[in-house]
Amino acid sequence: MIKRLAMASLVVALGAQLSACNATPSPAPHSNGYETYIQSGELFKHTQLTDIDGQPVQLAQGKKLVILFATWCSDSRRTLTELKASNLLADPTLQVVAIGREEDDKTLKAFRESFSVDFTLVADPDRQIYQHYANKGIPRLILLDEHNKVVKTLIGEQPGIIEQVRW
Repeated sequence: MIKRLAMASLVVALGAQLSACNATPSPAPHSNGYETYIQSGELFKHTQLTDIDGQPVQLAQGKKLVILFATWCSDSRRTLTELKASNLLADPTLQVVAIGREEDDKTLKAFRESFSVDFTLVADPDRQIYQHYANKGIPRLILLDEHNKVVKTLIGEQPGIIEQVRW
């Protein structure tokens, strides 16, 4: 019985480390699994960012979709593929900003070319942005209203997450 419990604990611990592209340990480990540090109704902390071309990015009026992702993460790639295939990018009232966790400008520029990304990319090489919103797990989707208040947060591990993006 004790061997079974030990084995089950090991399987659960390994599974937690492998899911949601959690290949990099979080800066402050949490025993509770995924934690989201911003909730519906709270203001998004970053209203001005700098994109990978060095241009300032202001969160505009209207709806915003902020995606915390990594280029090497299969879940992130699937979510971005779903986003590109959706009608969301055709919505002129929606601003999409994708923030590359542990990514630099050079890597994101290459990704933009190879993945045909036509929305704003922001590098977050040291998790300076990411650490304000979650402890681990990508992609993370944060839906903001016209006042930069959080409407909803989603973890994009499963296929079809873009279908849940609704204000």
